[in-house]
Amino acid sequence: MMLNRLRDFLDRNNVKYTIISHSQAFTAQEIAMIAHIPGKTLAKTVIVKVDGKLLMVVLPATDMVDFKLLKKSVGGTTVQLAGEDEFRYRFPESELGAMPPFGNLYNMDVLVADDLAEDEEIAFNAGSHRELVKMAYKDFAELVQPKLAKLSVRKHIHADENWGYNA
Repeated sequence: MMLNRLRDFLDRNNVKYTIISHSQAFTAQEIAMIAHIPGKTLAKTVIVKVDGKLLMVVLPATDMVDFKLLKKSVGGTTVQLAGEDEFRYRFPESELGAMPPFGNLYNMDVLVADDLAEDEEIAFNAGSHRELVKMAYKDFAELVQPKLAKLSVRKHIHADENWGYNA
């Protein structure tokens, strides 16, 4: 189970964290609402291919990947969203779409949206659609050593779709 592996990793590194259990949810917007976490501090993991190599992109739940910005940041020739069949094997302990943003545990480079790094704390899926880990961003950055880049744009939210983003 990914949560146990993640806990062991965080404990070995003396990182303080909180586990948040919630009812099953599949989208970042649902998770933010259910867990009462601002969408801008809920980190979602997106797997992309840059010139055929898998890369982990981490951005706020309120944002979406801007592939032009991403391409500029990484300097790749071709940048595209990876298909589930292309990365599923990399995350055998995690439910599909609930991978934690620890590319270092999967031998993957990690690129983090620069506005996510502005938050004191972040929360992210812990390998399932029912559990989050919340921790200090600085601890996450120290453990993962991600590259920061401008790579996302804010989604447009309809007035009736607050989803916990305003906090």
